[in-house]
Amino acid sequence: MTFNILIIGQKGRLTHEACLFAATLRHNSPDWSGRLIVGEPEPGDRWPEDPRIPEGDQRSLLTDLGAEIVPFRNWHFGSSYPNGNKIEGLTCLPDGPFMFFDTDTVITAELSDLAIDFSRPSASMKRENTWPSPELYGPGFNEIWGALHAKRGGHLTDTLDLSWPDEYWQRYLYFNAGWFFGDDPKTFHHAFRDAALMIRDDPPEEIVTQVLDPWLDQAALPLAIHELGGGRPGDKGGIGPEVLDSSHSFHYRFLPLMYATAPDHVITAVQAATAPNRIKKVLKNYEPFKRFLYQPKGTKAREMFDRDALPRKEQAIRNRLKRNGLWIR
Repeated sequence: MTFNILIIGQKGRLTHEACLFAATLRHNSPDWSGRLIVGEPEPGDRWPEDPRIPEGDQRSLLTDLGAEIVPFRNWHFGSSYPNGNKIEGLTCLPDGPFMFFDTDTVITAELSDLAIDFSRPSASMKRENTWPSPELYGPGFNEIWGALHAKRGGHLTDTLDLSWPDEYWQRYLYFNAGWFFGDDPKTFHHAFRDAALMIRDDPPEEIVTQVLDPWLDQAALPLAIHELGGGRPGDKGGIGPEVLDSSHSFHYRFLPLMYATAPDHVITAVQAATAPNRIKKVLKNYEPFKRFLYQPKGTKAREMFDRDALPRKEQAIRNRLKRNGLWIR
């Protein structure tokens, strides 16, 4: 299966994470034949500092690994809301099926083996009850999501998972924006952008008390996917929610969390991809990678947790890592 991949790269942490993503993609998915696009925000009024990837070892490694660094302009977001890069960065993709990954992701198996129905967009279900946060006396989930879908021409009833009770958050279409896919980046960009701008600039009264930073992208994504005829992964066939959040990729966000929580095959795949000297000499220049990939902190963090009995709340995992001097970001 041929499709293109978009990640975002810019100065700082995302530059290093892009290198790790590219290294794991090339090592663990050698038969994937699409284009790896690293979307790079251009400097301009919305970026007080130049956000581009600096010249040097990291940029060279990306191109050596076959990544194409493609600039894009921020028309609506920028430094005030960096998560908007995943919306505006879609403009630098060529036509054809695509998949977006957050840069803090590793690829752990062969992507070309996947049977993905790109005509039915979907996104990651690796999420928590983060947005919205209904107040005691309302409006509740039905009113909030109903108003948002209605304002974009959608129907709440078409998005509900009726296996969950009324007013319980998992009943409603909600994604983590760590990965999403579609068959046309232009139409996806338009739907995602317009939903985000509606929520930010012309919200229905039902959400005026809701916090949108950093949740704007995750509030807008279900509206865009519903508008484009998509839904939850695994509905109506296609890949299930476990494929791109476990067997074939892993959204780690912070390396200590990966070592604490990821299945064994993820750690094995990452260690194999980062072992070659040409990869190691670049990645170890970033302190979290140096400490966890090439020094004992990763092993120590892993030994502290039973992956079959992890704490229910991520904050508890973070707190234990911090108490033991194993938190770095």
